[in-house]
Amino acid sequence: MKKTVFIFSAVTMLFSVLLFSCDEKKQETLKIYSIIHDEETEALTSLFTKKTGIPVSYLRATTGEIVNRVISEKDEPMADILLGGASSYHIQADKAGALETYESPSAKNLPSYAVSSDNTWTGFCVLTLGIGVNEKRFAEKFPGIQIPSTWEDLLNPAFKGEIVMTNPAASSTGYLFVQNQLQRLGDEKGWDYLISLSKNIGQFPDSGSAPAKLLGTGEYAIGISYLHAIAKYNAQGFGLKPVAPPQSVGDVDCIAILKNAKNLSAAKKFVDFMLSSEAQELMGLITFTIPVNPEAKSQEGSVSISELDLINYDVQKASDQKNDVLDKWSKSIK
Repeated sequence: MKKTVFIFSAVTMLFSVLLFSCDEKKQETLKIYSIIHDEETEALTSLFTKKTGIPVSYLRATTGEIVNRVISEKDEPMADILLGGASSYHIQADKAGALETYESPSAKNLPSYAVSSDNTWTGFCVLTLGIGVNEKRFAEKFPGIQIPSTWEDLLNPAFKGEIVMTNPAASSTGYLFVQNQLQRLGDEKGWDYLISLSKNIGQFPDSGSAPAKLLGTGEYAIGISYLHAIAKYNAQGFGLKPVAPPQSVGDVDCIAILKNAKNLSAAKKFVDFMLSSEAQELMGLITFTIPVNPEAKSQEGSVSISELDLINYDVQKASDQKNDVLDKWSKSIK
């Protein structure tokens, strides 16, 4: 059966019922809601189909769209797998009763931070926030000013309009950054920091991948992004410098099976596959993310965990206060 790939947009949101329920044969196809990008989703699902013979179809969108969809469909899911998204969003879906319990045998050697306590989600790669700098634009715009190396350096008034960060109401990347500041500084000082920083932000795109892309095209000098995205564009020759500031946040990109999944057996096989060193090395080859599987090798040019200074990030707290934090964000900043 030929694989069908569905690009997730406003139009496909309206017609996805038709796309996912045409005939009985479609029931044999593993259906995935994907938060990771099309390039890696296509590569991973193609390899999975090649290895297992199980056909795959997927819908891809931003974290907020996908997670809201998963929760709203929890009693009658239109897909079997939730692929990608930081752990706080999987916790949110789990709390809503939308995730299935599955203890994969492939998870036994993974670090504890990558496996949920109730086995509803499992991490497959490490995500770490940092600062990206377009070195050419930075040198032209800010001669004599040092490249920012800490979060506080981004408050320099000279940088007004030259920083791009993701909208936290739409993307897990942006929300992770907000939580990074609130948890490292405390609530009061954290909000003071975020409000001050917002005065320097030139754009709040909805997609988590946008800051790195906009840096790569030279539209901004500075971006707040996952370090792996900056490293990837740098490796492609865009002249970006990844900076790992002290007291940053690390999380994991996760995979989960949806509650009441119609293709449970195939879904379990896909989770096992995503936790394998083969799948995670393929993911790292495309994205420069750091594998969770200790047997998987990191892509040359990616930022090493040994270079990071991470806070003790409280994932549960980030999930529990998400609605309140985003409400305050919309009232205070955007």
